[in-house]
Amino acid sequence: MANELSGKLAGQVDKSRLPRHIAIIMDGNGRWATKRGLPRTAGHKAGAETFRKIATYCKNLGVQYLTVYAFSTENWKRSETEVGAIMALLKKYLLEAIDSMEKDSIRLKFFGDMTPITPELRALARETDGITKHLDRRDFQANICLNYGGRDEILRAARRFAADCAAGIRKPEDLDEAGFSGYLDSAGIPDPELIIRPSGELRLSNFLLWQSAYSEFYCTDTLWPDFDEGEINRAVAAYQKRDRRFGGVK
Repeated sequence: MANELSGKLAGQVDKSRLPRHIAIIMDGNGRWATKRGLPRTAGHKAGAETFRKIATYCKNLGVQYLTVYAFSTENWKRSETEVGAIMALLKKYLLEAIDSMEKDSIRLKFFGDMTPITPELRALARETDGITKHLDRRDFQANICLNYGGRDEILRAARRFAADCAAGIRKPEDLDEAGFSGYLDSAGIPDPELIIRPSGELRLSNFLLWQSAYSEFYCTDTLWPDFDEGEINRAVAAYQKRDRRFGGVK
């Protein structure tokens, strides 16, 4: 049914005007599981499969960058069982990615402060970084926000710039928006044109605060594990109907 729906909606998407970069707040895993009488960990497992499916679909559609909010700086407040399950799913995904990235021409990049992450996961992330560097920059890239917060990212960027000033590499008066962007986790990556929020919530939740200044937002009541190709098509079709003026007048 999902594939049939996707096919019907695909005609609404103009592939010549696709957003180059889509970002998604993957929300609703816990509620999806609770509605089914399942543990929250089952929701995260289903959500991980949805990410795999949506990333493949975005790549095939022609989107160049997909950024997903996997684990925020605030998510450490959750139970040890839930956090452990999320990290176990990440390990599984990274091991699979290491085996398939070159074959599938998929690049991976992590946004966020990786220092609290286990050494094993950091090592796997570094391995994917190494593979990414060997792939063509025009290949599809998935960015995974892990232990990420928009405010934390801006603070870390400010500290790096301040350190360069202290070392005599930069001067405070030389800083502009483009220069500051180069200190962010997303350096070298275009800002997302479209941010999608599943699960019915209407907030940004500390996600890509700097990069989302002129992003278009699309919200849906669909919980993330139920998100499918048709939802992407609906979001992109809605984006393509927006009048993007960037503060000016057409």
